[in-house]
Amino acid sequence: MAPFAEGVPCWADVMLPDLEAGKRFYGELFGWTFEDDGADHAHYTEALLDGRKAAALAPKPDGRMPTAWGVYLATADASRAAARIRTAGGRLVSEPVTIDGFGVMTHAVDPGGAVFGLWQSGRHQGFEVQGLPGSYAWTEVYTRDKAAVDPFYGQVFGYAMEDIDAGDDFDFRLWSPAGSPPGEDTAIGGRCVMDDRFPEAMPAHYLVYFAVADCDDAVRTVTRLGGRATAEPVDSPYGRFSIVVDDQGANFAVLAPAEDPGAAPG
Repeated sequence: MAPFAEGVPCWADVMLPDLEAGKRFYGELFGWTFEDDGADHAHYTEALLDGRKAAALAPKPDGRMPTAWGVYLATADASRAAARIRTAGGRLVSEPVTIDGFGVMTHAVDPGGAVFGLWQSGRHQGFEVQGLPGSYAWTEVYTRDKAAVDPFYGQVFGYAMEDIDAGDDFDFRLWSPAGSPPGEDTAIGGRCVMDDRFPEAMPAHYLVYFAVADCDDAVRTVTRLGGRATAEPVDSPYGRFSIVVDDQGANFAVLAPAEDPGAAPG
């Protein structure tokens, strides 16, 4: 049995122009140590939290590529998932490729323009730690086209979906794995609509959250290391969180989960 159900976030990595600077930044922020996979794998560098796989850093092979965190959604069959993506109105950035027995990878774009990865696990099964300070906590896609995006993810991954009643604050929908009852107890990600409060130039994107022990302290560390907060720390029913940018321009979020965090921080 695969370690992650279909469509569940199973891995995250960041593309950086300066890998060594990234190791210094994230090593101090999250307490990560690093293992370089070597020249044969373009120096893809796994980030370890107490020896367990937490994420990865990769040097950008082309300066025109975005400096950004990306998320991978698990699939039992990357080729079949790629076919569903095309049928549902998305497109592939790259065809599925097998990586030396580690797994099968591809990247795709949803109908709203957000890029995400697919991962069919082999020897590399994905996150070995989640939810602890310094590890992955949550992800959500930000889009302007929910009319196209909502049915896309339902068709591709079979998500059970439930809207959060937040009045006029934001338009947010939770995703739960196929076959699960929808709701906060089962949610593994979500969709947030970008309205006129977001800059027009901001493209559709996934936002990756990492758990921290203290949100405000994490933001101070980000700032000291040369990054910045784009959204100051705020409290939510799921914990205190902030959206930040690292010292090379990749954005992500830090979340100090509530004692009973439920699901979506956004």
